[in-house]
Amino acid sequence: MTLENFVNAVGFEVINKGGGLERELSKVFCCDLLSLVMSKNPENSVWVTVMGNVNTIAVSVLTDGGCIILAENANLDGNAMTKAAEQEVTVLRTPLPVFEAALAAHKLIEN
Repeated sequence: MTLENFVNAVGFEVINKGGGLERELSKVFCCDLLSLVMSKNPENSVWVTVMGNVNTIAVSVLTDGGCIILAENANLDGNAMTKAAEQEVTVLRTPLPVFEAALAAHKLIEN
């Protein structure tokens, strides 16, 4: 599934619509420990986290992630919102807990 189709799918609020919408999403990755995400986040992945700071955006760019889903209605802080726009990182939000958000994302990607 392309990132654009994923973003347009029902269920996730769009916080920042970034670039690279034609990329094919590979899988879902869940983690809040940024050092682990830096070494394990797959390219073009949907990263589900509750971390909404500028470091989250930086790690997504570093790992060439597909997009970020903020679970539990987590918010991007002001610096992170600015950096997401500058770096064209797609950020979505959901009230779902991490596991349920990841499961919903997985189902979308696999169908």
